[in-house]
Amino acid sequence: MTEARATVEAGRGAPRGRIDKRQAILSAAFTVFARQGYTDACVQEIAAEAGVAKPTVYNHLNDKANLFRQAVLIAADEATARNLAAVEGLLLSCDDLHDALVSVAQALLLCHRSEQSWALRRLLYSEVARFPDLLDTVQGRGVDRVTEAMADRLARLTLSGRLTATDPVRAAEQFMALLAGPMEARSRCGTRQVPDAELNGIARAAVDTFLKAFGREPGAPGSGA
Repeated sequence: MTEARATVEAGRGAPRGRIDKRQAILSAAFTVFARQGYTDACVQEIAAEAGVAKPTVYNHLNDKANLFRQAVLIAADEATARNLAAVEGLLLSCDDLHDALVSVAQALLLCHRSEQSWALRRLLYSEVARFPDLLDTVQGRGVDRVTEAMADRLARLTLSGRLTATDPVRAAEQFMALLAGPMEARSRCGTRQVPDAELNGIARAAVDTFLKAFGREPGAPGSGA
């Protein structure tokens, strides 16, 4: 390989390497912040966790506050992607709406139960006074998007006569609340691992309650029964 070509190849690899290193730093930062909290976490420990030199962390993220902010946003985006995938699993052409909703509820609860999700919520709540805008940002980029996606599915089910949700957004909010409320209580705000059987019970109870409010009675006009 000529020197000129080697220079070009190195140049092509540089951006990818920089992106990978930044991702490694942010992943390490979230791990350390989740373990020790913002105040007790130090940049040196984050650098060691990421396998880079301390100055490299500052070169990529400037300071500890920005490091925290970006690490939380990345974790929130990853959590949002998992939740959106769960909602997209609600098939509008399903034969049994109850079972379809239970499957989605179980998938959402598994996302909620993940260690990353617990850590994300703990960090957001504990540091809300230090980063007052961060909770709103995560809400808009994450929770609101998932609710909107669920509302879209419920609106289509309403149009097809499967539900009676006159306000799909409100129905979606209530569906999510029926899952999150019991899960927070059963997990003692993330300090207790909720077993699968208990998680499935929460999902079924949530769907039963939801369909009592928004489901059509079998044989009713438009119910498909």
